Amino acid sequence: MRQEQFVTRYQQEWQQFENWLQQRGEQRSRKTTPSADLPGDETIPQRYRRLCQQLALAQHRGYSPQLVEHLQQLMQRGHNLLYRTPTPRWQRAVEFLFADFPLAVRSQAASMWTACALFVLPLVGIFVLLQYKPELVHLLLEPSQITQMEKMYDPNADSLGRDSGTDWAMFGHYIMNNISIGLRTFASGLVAGIGTILVLVFNGITIGAVAGHLQQAGYGEPFWRFVVGHAPFELTAIVIAGGAGLQLGLRLLAPGRMRRVDALVEGGRIGARLCLGVAFMLLVAAFIEAFWSSIAWVPMWGKLTVSAVLWLLVLGWLWRGGRGGGHAH
Repeated sequence: MRQEQFVTRYQQEWQQFENWLQQRGEQRSRKTTPSADLPGDETIPQRYRRLCQQLALAQHRGYSPQLVEHLQQLMQRGHNLLYRTPTPRWQRAVEFLFADFPLAVRSQAASMWTACALFVLPLVGIFVLLQYKPELVHLLLEPSQITQMEKMYDPNADSLGRDSGTDWAMFGHYIMNNISIGLRTFASGLVAGIGTILVLVFNGITIGAVAGHLQQAGYGEPFWRFVVGHAPFELTAIVIAGGAGLQLGLRLLAPGRMRRVDALVEGGRIGARLCLGVAFMLLVAAFIEAFWSSIAWVPMWGKLTVSAVLWLLVLGWLWRGGRGGGHAH
């Protein structure tokens, strides 16, 4: 076969392979979205083997050095991309937390804002209501709960926000408690999203009732000194878990053009990624709650300053994370 015929027969195939190499390399470095015109990843190993065979033929038949060199470069680039050293796990974890997770949160913005409203509005509404109608707390909380809360945040108590337990013991307790709330909020989305709605509203009412009662009864200062530190991570994580559950329920109710089972699988995949980030946030919240929130000697202004910094970090992370790298999902 003459060189011109050889090039005519395989040139389009080489060009497609080169386009795949270029865009996949960009996607690795800048996390761009692959073009729909690219050959599927599953075809690349076969295309690479064909390229090696074509290079061997070109060398055997004595085709021009320029053609042989071009094919050698394509083969070397393909080898580097296909057989590169995997990214270290710690690096993948960092990329996920600082880029992929914030992007996943923003990609479900409608669900996230809905979850935020379902959680925050009952919380604020009940808090304000109890400042004017304090007796209504008995409709929202059990007497034992009220007694326990008042004991935990007694201004005359030596401890702050907890009865007993070492920092590490409470750290473990907070982790189990926080993670269970997050997973329950997400998983209840399987009940057509209704479960997630109920969990968000219930948590909002409960937190609002506790905060509202303690504030009205004169226990507000120790209560706020305890909760403001871990609130940025914990409350935001609850909202994100709720948003993950809502998008899962929405896909179950309105799968669009997808089969219901496929839409549910896609929602589960998105939700699982969101829950990984939520678990990290709740872990951080538990650490802050165990080792910082319970410190009684730090004055109110110190606790509020740290809380403000953490709120800025959390909101900035979720708002800006992944933007600089051009990630897209």
